[in-house]
Amino acid sequence: MSLSARPPDIGIEGRNWPFRQHSRLVAVNGIEWHVQEMGSAGAPVALLVHGAGAATHSFRGLMPLMAERYRVIAIDLPGHGFTRGAKRADLTLPGMARALSGLLDAMEVEADIAIGHSAGVAVLLQMSLSEGFRPGRIVGLNGALEPIRGNALLSPLAKLLFANPLTSRMVSFQARIVDMAGHLLRATGSQIDAEGRDCYAMLLRQPAHVSGALGMMANWNLDPLIGRLGAIASPVTLVAAKDDPMVPQRVSREAARQIPDCRFVDFGPGGHLFHETAPRALCSLIDEAALRPASRSVA
Repeated sequence: MSLSARPPDIGIEGRNWPFRQHSRLVAVNGIEWHVQEMGSAGAPVALLVHGAGAATHSFRGLMPLMAERYRVIAIDLPGHGFTRGAKRADLTLPGMARALSGLLDAMEVEADIAIGHSAGVAVLLQMSLSEGFRPGRIVGLNGALEPIRGNALLSPLAKLLFANPLTSRMVSFQARIVDMAGHLLRATGSQIDAEGRDCYAMLLRQPAHVSGALGMMANWNLDPLIGRLGAIASPVTLVAAKDDPMVPQRVSREAARQIPDCRFVDFGPGGHLFHETAPRALCSLIDEAALRPASRSVA
């Protein structure tokens, strides 16, 4: 599938996007990144990385809370949202990690704390295996550190769908006439607000975004990262909901046992998107994680 479909425009399709006034495009190595910044320029940097199929709107509740203490930087991953110019190699896990590291280098910022959701956790952990990315702490939210439920079937299917140049247009057309976003969101086990539902629905109507999400799933291989969890030197906190139907809590518990400097936190109920439904409670956990040494306890 080509990644040349016109990406959504922040000034047109994104006219109602959360915090659009904080958006800009940053061009690095052929990719134009959609970046949102909030908070004081002199504050510690908090990097926010969304999961597969999402974009910066996923952190719409968390960003203003964190901006009270941090310079918050949220991005759309390659192939997602309003970021444009991604190639197929940029949709692999190592490719996304390299591309995001290149963006941070170009922006001349170092993350004091890096927060990822779902597949975004894998991106941050992959980045931490390089010498150039050493945040004070990585916080993972429902980290997708094994294939998301159904992906044993979806990955081969995603490869076939990604190879068909018509797939993304067919999906986006369907999203215009049926509540595809509602169906997908119900599968997360989380009840998000209307603004969030509208953002997901808009993204599903964009062939470029659908193509990027399919390409990510088609090219995703977690095995090398999982095999190197013991080599991660950055301190890590893994937070997981007990009722996430997409990534079971045991995934984070097991990863916490393998990462040398890691603490596991049971968030309680909230589903896969608890960072969208309970941002204030999550912000308190992030503040605690930033100050508290990691614990090996995963009980």
